Amino acid sequence: MPISQSRENLLVWASDIEEDTIQQALRTARMPFIVGDVALMPDAHIGFGSTVGSVFATKGAIIPSAIGVDIGCGMIAVQTNLFAEDLPDNLDPLFARFEELIPAGVGQGNLEGHDLSEIGMPLSTLSNKQETTAACQLGSLGSGNHFLEVCLDQNDSVWVVLHSGSRGIGNQLATKHIDRAKGLMRDFFIKLEDPALAYLVEGTTEFDCYIGDMLWAQDYARLNRDIMMNRAVKALFKFVGIGTELDRINCHHNFTQRENHRGKNVWVTRKGAIKADRNDWGVIPGSMGTASYIIKGLGNKASLKSCSHGAGRRMSRRKAKETLSKETLRELMAGQTWNSANAKGLVDEHPLAYKDIDQVMADQSDLAEIRFCLTSVLNYKGVK
Repeated sequence: MPISQSRENLLVWASDIEEDTIQQALRTARMPFIVGDVALMPDAHIGFGSTVGSVFATKGAIIPSAIGVDIGCGMIAVQTNLFAEDLPDNLDPLFARFEELIPAGVGQGNLEGHDLSEIGMPLSTLSNKQETTAACQLGSLGSGNHFLEVCLDQNDSVWVVLHSGSRGIGNQLATKHIDRAKGLMRDFFIKLEDPALAYLVEGTTEFDCYIGDMLWAQDYARLNRDIMMNRAVKALFKFVGIGTELDRINCHHNFTQRENHRGKNVWVTRKGAIKADRNDWGVIPGSMGTASYIIKGLGNKASLKSCSHGAGRRMSRRKAKETLSKETLRELMAGQTWNSANAKGLVDEHPLAYKDIDQVMADQSDLAEIRFCLTSVLNYKGVK
């Protein structure tokens, strides 16, 4: 659909959005180094410091909290040559194998660490403990809304889809730089509408260090997803007895990078949004028990060539736990293989805690073209 509303350098694609989300995004839009409009994706909701589902360009500065603490968090999807008829009725053994191969949950990692040499080391010096943990958590899912799914598309083709990010080390690096930016605001007596919008000025040591760490964390997150996907696809093919990977899509949705828009070289920050230039492929997941989508970008200039990263929350995790139940979660997940024994620990991921993914996709029909609609038959999530 076209832009739903425009206010004070703010363009909104969401037909379902709360006023506090709008007000938070307006605070970002008023920062002096913002170039052009702030674009709010149809899944936008209030976030820590900066709005989840926001995209904007800056010149001369970057806001670390606008990238967030899970730097490089994103999606990976693999299309296989398998069809629904190739899958056994009972997927429990495959689920159990995923649990063995892919650690999930808060702080979980592999018993043996992976070699970080493929991506080098960040600019910030890591402690021995951080380096060990980063190596061990490489190839692990995490918790919250991170997941691994086996899905069927509209043609009954089998896909494997995974959502994860830069794990504990990405969080620690991001937190360090967010705190450093806040400290600089205090040092220079700069007062902001929201202290979480603290920024780093281009050309400074602090800015350069953040960019180096951020790019490293993005590489870590991408490699993390590839490692887990390699294990999952191999396990699926072994379980079924046949199978070949046809295509792979791996995209970030918490990141910033240099781009050229309207003839200007700028930093484009996407927090809870994916790059959707013309012919860019992307993965947009729904919530548990709902559809996910494989898309091709349409290169909409007004959105800085971006689109949504998912369904977007309509309830905080706390509110979801207070108002929703494990019983209704089990009802909505009927027919799938999932962490049903841990339903109580997944209530904050209840589909009703999220926006309607089909409405989100309708709202951004001018941002992304749907190529495949996926329905999960197996969902594996980390439980807190």
